[in-house]
Amino acid sequence: MAEVTTRDFVAASRAAVQDQQLRQALRRAGSGFDGARREAIDEITPEVWEGWRQQARRVKEHTIAHLDYYLDMLERNVAAAGGQVHFAADATQANAIVSEIARTRGVTTVTKSKSMVSEELGLNHVLEADGIEVFETDLGEYIIQLAEETPSHLVAPALHKTRGQVARLFADKLGVPYSDDIEEMARVARVVLRQKFLDADMGVSGANFLVAETGSLVIITNEGNGRLCTSAPRIHVGLAGMEKVIPSLDDLAVFLRLLPRSATGQRISSYVSMVTGPRRAEDEDGPEEFHLVIVDNGRSRLLRDPALRESLYCIRCGACLNVCPIYQRVGGHAYGWVYPGPIGSIVTPGLVGVAQAKDLPNASTLCGACRDACPVQINIPRMLLHLRRNLAEGTDSYERTASDTDALAARGFASVMSSPLLLNLGRKVGRALLKPIARGGVVGRTKLPFLSRWTEARDLPVPPSRSFRDIWRDELADEPGGDTRA
Repeated sequence: MAEVTTRDFVAASRAAVQDQQLRQALRRAGSGFDGARREAIDEITPEVWEGWRQQARRVKEHTIAHLDYYLDMLERNVAAAGGQVHFAADATQANAIVSEIARTRGVTTVTKSKSMVSEELGLNHVLEADGIEVFETDLGEYIIQLAEETPSHLVAPALHKTRGQVARLFADKLGVPYSDDIEEMARVARVVLRQKFLDADMGVSGANFLVAETGSLVIITNEGNGRLCTSAPRIHVGLAGMEKVIPSLDDLAVFLRLLPRSATGQRISSYVSMVTGPRRAEDEDGPEEFHLVIVDNGRSRLLRDPALRESLYCIRCGACLNVCPIYQRVGGHAYGWVYPGPIGSIVTPGLVGVAQAKDLPNASTLCGACRDACPVQINIPRMLLHLRRNLAEGTDSYERTASDTDALAARGFASVMSSPLLLNLGRKVGRALLKPIARGGVVGRTKLPFLSRWTEARDLPVPPSRSFRDIWRDELADEPGGDTRA
């Protein structure tokens, strides 16, 4: 599996906030993607758009609730079309399946279309360890492969790179003259990769959707590399999480309306490719073999949890990242694994374990922008709160990360906040203690115990001399509409 560095989120996010170039790239790309999304949605009446969202949610809700049935249907129909389905319980098993296919077929070169699951598995490194050359062919993925980095966005993997950085990377790695002209850089990548498509023995792709009734793998892209990876090599291996299955082609129609608009603001993407089995006798091109590897790798844990099952509805459009105030300041790499942003803060703890990703559920302001942007109406804030509660109060010692001292402090806080007498006493004591060290009514950064962590990032106001209850009783209760019971 890909390296997990989610434990370093706090330190990584602090460093990211200080990176001005990254902040500019995030601001520019985020506003661009979200602006395009809003324009695409504005072309449609609100009733129609909300109707599509509700329909898509019903499809995902139904499919996930009957996942075993639709996976069985998918397997039968892939086999009927001449393909082969492999089920992988975890990353180790998935990598072993792909490696075995490559080894027994004498594969030496692999071209890859964009696949988040392959990033999750760390597949490239596994194949390279077997002596196989692996080439990413999506332009963004190719850039980060050359840079030996990981994707920073679900849709735009190289979003964090400037034009100049990419130009320097191409000059250093490909030996071409330095040029930061976008068309020229795209031409260079096209020339380099074209021969790789012709040389490849095996193509690996992800899947945006898997259609159970036809056994089809669906890829939605804006580059022709997806079709080349799935048709030019003699072997095509598709990788997909088990949640990618949908029942029918009729259901696919609504997602083809939602996904491009939510991801890039397009009415439809440049390419929609449907792969159903290997090449038939009458076909002019296509692979001799088609293998579909369906990956669990922790998804069953999310499926078993009624409070988190909704995260499996995600169609990886990235809309929640583009509106998230946290992601817009720290970028994708700070999250420490493949899936960043609001949805990543839920999915990652479910897939790699809460203990390793305990900081991610707190990487949210709970503003709700992610929920509003999600084309499948996933209630991300609710799930984040659920994870926070488990971290603080869960009975499972593996999940709970709060110390006994933290738990005692939380219970004390709850007692004070639920008692008017204790709350009033606490206000008076707090005012007496903080007023001597305050400047302008607030306590700035201080090293005093219990205050240092709070004041490291924000000011601490001194409690007022009069509470709202006092003001209400003395000044507002007799106003029209006032209630003396306050």
